[in-house]
Amino acid sequence: MILAESPRRQRVTRLVNWGHWFALANIAIAMIIASVFIFSSPSPGTALGALYLVFNWFGHIGFMTFSGFVIFILPLCYLATNPRIIKFAASAIAATGLALMAFDALLFNRTGFHLSFSSADLLRNEAQNQISQFGLQQWMYLLLLFMVWLGFQLVLANALWKRVERLQHHKIGTPVTGFFLTCFVASHAIHVWADAELYQPIVKQDNMFPLSYPATAKTTMSRYGLLDLERYKERKQLQFDPQIHQVTYPTEPVYCNIEADRTLALVVQTDDTPLPDMPQFDLREMNNYFSTASSLDGLILTTLFGVPEIYRDTLEQKRPVLLALPVGLGMPVSIHVDEALPASMLDGYRQPVSNNHAGLHIAFLSGDKIADMLSDDVFAQSDVIIATGFSEDGGTRRGKLLTTLDVKGSIASTEDLAPTVLNALGCAAPVQFYSTGQNLLQPQRNWLVSTSGEKVVVLHNQQMIEVLSNGSFEISDIDSRERSNDPLNVDLLSRAIKHLTHFSR
Repeated sequence: MILAESPRRQRVTRLVNWGHWFALANIAIAMIIASVFIFSSPSPGTALGALYLVFNWFGHIGFMTFSGFVIFILPLCYLATNPRIIKFAASAIAATGLALMAFDALLFNRTGFHLSFSSADLLRNEAQNQISQFGLQQWMYLLLLFMVWLGFQLVLANALWKRVERLQHHKIGTPVTGFFLTCFVASHAIHVWADAELYQPIVKQDNMFPLSYPATAKTTMSRYGLLDLERYKERKQLQFDPQIHQVTYPTEPVYCNIEADRTLALVVQTDDTPLPDMPQFDLREMNNYFSTASSLDGLILTTLFGVPEIYRDTLEQKRPVLLALPVGLGMPVSIHVDEALPASMLDGYRQPVSNNHAGLHIAFLSGDKIADMLSDDVFAQSDVIIATGFSEDGGTRRGKLLTTLDVKGSIASTEDLAPTVLNALGCAAPVQFYSTGQNLLQPQRNWLVSTSGEKVVVLHNQQMIEVLSNGSFEISDIDSRERSNDPLNVDLLSRAIKHLTHFSR
């Protein structure tokens, strides 16, 4: 007696077979989209790092996409009543998932962090200005773009449905599954070793792909005597390399106009003595201003270039845009200092404190000399910026920003001085071309990142994150400096470090 499959069972079998081919096709598409994450990240630099990258790329993206198929689409195949409804639902799910991955890839390319609950506040802050400029035409364009993408998924689903019997003759299920499974297991196994050895070409890829949680086994290895946790922590703190050997500064040519007949004084205090009153100026005060330089030379470089002192060795022989641009456009520029400094960037600009010509004045003075300099008549009608907070002891210190300009924003640092001065003089060139800071007249970020000695310092939401190496960090309250047990905002830290080092790419 021959028992034939029921029509429903036949339909379910065909839908399941079709679903696997549909998932494989979307895995290939997801792999292409995920290449954006790879090209947006620094090269591993070693053969083992590149091998891990390939394993992780195929293994993680394949696993993530197939998991979406198993969770959202496969159950629909067993509830089949109308294949057309199943194909439409699967196409809509695939289109939405891949669209989110594409958006995440573009976000990662631009900012260095992924879509997540911890990044929601940052994303909202970054996107607020752009979205407010969207009109009906832009929203209709985005909707049309998604409909085209959904249409492509429907065409793909129907094409596979018509050819599913023919495709089943290609016995590739086992080798394809084995390949992706091998890549997935191999990537996690390699990462366990790399994490234990603090092998940076691999460890630095931890946040490359969305929803990526590479395996670690430090506790298990230490339990069996394979890893000394104390020694591991010591080595981990030595992994951060503050030296940057190749930079592109500025990243793009800076073209803009300035008001060459203006007079502006930027004064940076070099000690922590109280400032005398200066009633001749109507000074606004920003209290959430931070100085992170560890030395006076570092403070000068940070001020003139608008970048952290991590770039000190590579930029000493370059001309800062803050000086070169005004001079090139006919504005007199002078630098005033307390004492002779060996910094080559000051050559040709150094002038006595008594010099009082019109134009741009940049001064690095102790508190008792600032009022004397600004008492000259030439500054009576000029704009003034006074930045305090630096100490000879170095480290991250809170100071004040006193200025006649209409500064905004909730937080600022020394790196913000150069772009703010240039914008006040009329230069509208993109700040990211020449600085890691921001223009305080039109701030775009509510966080800042800098370096202090061998530490990366991130300040956000009344918290300070100090990073000594990849994963070795301390979170403290900005005001009390008491240590916090709050979880690390990995997305913020990843984006901050990417922002910090964008001149080194």
